[in-house]
Amino acid sequence: MTDSQEDKYAYYTKVAWIIYALIVLTFIVVLVLFVAQDNEERFFYGIMPAAAAYVLRPMNKPFSKLIFKFTGASYPEKKE
Repeated sequence: MTDSQEDKYAYYTKVAWIIYALIVLTFIVVLVLFVAQDNEERFFYGIMPAAAAYVLRPMNKPFSKLIFKFTGASYPEKKE
């Protein structure tokens, strides 16, 4: 695998994590601004989705499959 393929995969991985983070932040903002009814709920909805997003973050293999599906950049193989 060439360095440019590895660079492309690294770039697309960073873009995918940025998209994941933006989706989580959007979800938090919607919950805090439109769903929460008091300060206690605002605090809970501000903290818990971020914690859940961390715990349920995508694993490497499914994430790599999605990156390959949408961009064509595959996971770099280990060199021996």
